[in-house]
Amino acid sequence: MAKNNLKGSIILVTAAIIWGLAFVAQSSAADTIPTFTISFLRSYIASAFLLLFVLIKDRKTKTPLFPTEKSERKKLFLGGLICGTALCIAANLQQFGIAIYPSGVANEARAGFLTALYVILVPVASIFFKKKLSITTWLAVVVAFVGIYILCLSDGFHSIYFGDVLLFTCGIAFTVHIITVDNFGKGLDGVKLSILQFFVCGTISLIFMLIFELDEISIKTLADAALPILYLGIMSSGVAYTLQIIGQKYAEAAVASIAMSLESVFAALGGWLIGGNSLEKHEILGCTIMFVAIILAQLSDLKIRIKK
Repeated sequence: MAKNNLKGSIILVTAAIIWGLAFVAQSSAADTIPTFTISFLRSYIASAFLLLFVLIKDRKTKTPLFPTEKSERKKLFLGGLICGTALCIAANLQQFGIAIYPSGVANEARAGFLTALYVILVPVASIFFKKKLSITTWLAVVVAFVGIYILCLSDGFHSIYFGDVLLFTCGIAFTVHIITVDNFGKGLDGVKLSILQFFVCGTISLIFMLIFELDEISIKTLADAALPILYLGIMSSGVAYTLQIIGQKYAEAAVASIAMSLESVFAALGGWLIGGNSLEKHEILGCTIMFVAIILAQLSDLKIRIKK
């Protein structure tokens, strides 16, 4: 398929808007129901939504839901189990981090930019696979940590929140998840792999919910959180993921990464416009520097593709 970066970018920026606003939904849901409950509900809704999408698509093409060949089917289920476990760790760290910020803190913006560190950490992690990094990537790493310092530590260590630590750890966990998906996703149907990973993530979260959170939820609290949970399950995980798949068919990989990294900007804007959280001057500067780092991390790949 011929690449059309403009068309792909429009689709992917739409996905980034949905993902960015999801941080507002996560913050809203956290006011009513606990972390594992949120992850369980949004993951099962996402899995069901994507399953419906696949069943409709496969019915038209008369394609079986799962591969008929035993080795391919085993690879798909194993990939779903491992990727889903990695996603569960990353998603719950993110939700815990968002939930424990004190009132008045711009948690959506901080969460968006700290989570987006995976854009830089993924190429850094490639060192362990004996891949060389460009000078631009190393510069992006330095700039990112300057941004983190200004965002979280400019007033000293007392200004760092435990939520910041969890979200930084979440960025590392998402790095592991992305690498895992890259390793297991080759040759597999991406949507079907996602259905399984959401199901695994939801099931693990359900187990922890039943152990730790059952006494914290009720029909009323679930009803109060219904809208943000539906947004997270259908829009953030279902619609946006599908848009990502479609958009990446058109846009070059580096262009796609830049478009999707705008998620962090829309998280900050959503927190301001919808969540009513304003950013301090040092937080705005820190977020801006981190966004520059995110863009820098993509430049070397973009240059290589332009030369081609």
